[in-house]
Amino acid sequence: MSIRNNTLWNLFGSASPFIVGIFALPYLLHKIGMERLGVLTLIWTLIGYFSIFDFGLGRALTHQVSNLRAQNTPDEILATVKTGLFLMLGFGFLGAAIVAMSTYFGALHWLNLSSSIYQETYNAIMIAVIGVPLTILTSGFKGVLEGFEEFQVVNILKSVLGIANFALPVAVVHFFNSSLSGIVLGLVVARFFVFLLHVQLTNNSIPLMQIIYSHSSKGRTKLLKFGAWMTVSNVISPLMVVADRFIISHYIGAAAIAFYTVPFDFLFRFLILPAALTTTLFPRVTYHFTADKHRAKQLYLKSLKVIAILMFPICFLASLLSYRGLDFWLGSNFAQSSYLVASIIAIGIFFNSIAQVPLMVLQASGDVKRTSLIHLCEFLIYAPILVYAVMKFGLIGAACSWLLRVAVDFFLLQTFAMQKFDDLKEKSNAI
Repeated sequence: MSIRNNTLWNLFGSASPFIVGIFALPYLLHKIGMERLGVLTLIWTLIGYFSIFDFGLGRALTHQVSNLRAQNTPDEILATVKTGLFLMLGFGFLGAAIVAMSTYFGALHWLNLSSSIYQETYNAIMIAVIGVPLTILTSGFKGVLEGFEEFQVVNILKSVLGIANFALPVAVVHFFNSSLSGIVLGLVVARFFVFLLHVQLTNNSIPLMQIIYSHSSKGRTKLLKFGAWMTVSNVISPLMVVADRFIISHYIGAAAIAFYTVPFDFLFRFLILPAALTTTLFPRVTYHFTADKHRAKQLYLKSLKVIAILMFPICFLASLLSYRGLDFWLGSNFAQSSYLVASIIAIGIFFNSIAQVPLMVLQASGDVKRTSLIHLCEFLIYAPILVYAVMKFGLIGAACSWLLRVAVDFFLLQTFAMQKFDDLKEKSNAI
């Protein structure tokens, strides 16, 4: 399938839940209240963050499957997939144990929850723990499918899960009650069915019995090395995205989270546009780094230009019209408390969107060590700035801190990505 068609399928997989969410959030805000909605956004974030426990192996499987396809070594593909999936199963149970123990030993106290929803939140998170192994293994099967560039089926399933993420809470609240436990139970059940579908579709590309009976691979070391460095980014990069809401909850209170997370999560959805393209290009650029490096550079420069041209007017208008948009969507009281946050975040979304291109290129080249070190250094600087900014300036401080971080992130990634192609040119000339 072509890059254009794969990109459109990636866009469909991300956009359909986004559209459902636009209608679901006002309903949930009205039915369950501001604090419960704030907690629900945290649980959505936590469920998504469970993917850190794949220790980078989902992305590593995509990279290695693409690379081995270019080398035409089917036996190595089978053995590599087997290694990755079995490791991810173990990491899934490890992640579940860590989340459950952290919650049991009082991690929720840090969120500054009101006493009326503390026990409800505790029960909901303990139910969500069941979804950790499901999330991790689903990430593994998804990585294999993307390595074979099966973006159509991957994104149909992504769309189903994303729609369920918003539609199920609405259904539970409408037909039963506003309990967070019931809402999260529905989300876990949805993930279980989507996991089974990933298994079946992977079996269509490479039979599971062949994977199980495959022998060890010399590529195992590469898979683990790639995954280990991806883990650093997988832990730190999402943490830099979600840390602000936990800091806000601690210093300002859980009731204030929604004024930050609702515009943030809404605007963050616009990243589906660059993500649709870079997700498609990742296995293709990985393939070309092995087979045709000049083509890899052409794809990089063209995609960077396309995303910049596409995202600038979107982010500019979102920043300019933030108050009117929030007023129309959630009412004037919400808009008054959120519109400045939304305007700042919209600017940051532009930098974050174009940064996905050099990030994809560095990872496709196998240089995940460099991207991980960049994110580690950023976090060490960003974390104290974020805490100070929230304490001093509240929600506006959190938004400005995030904007500064993503701008710096883009310039660093862009510099190193261009350096990567310059290195390739020098090696070619030397040959």
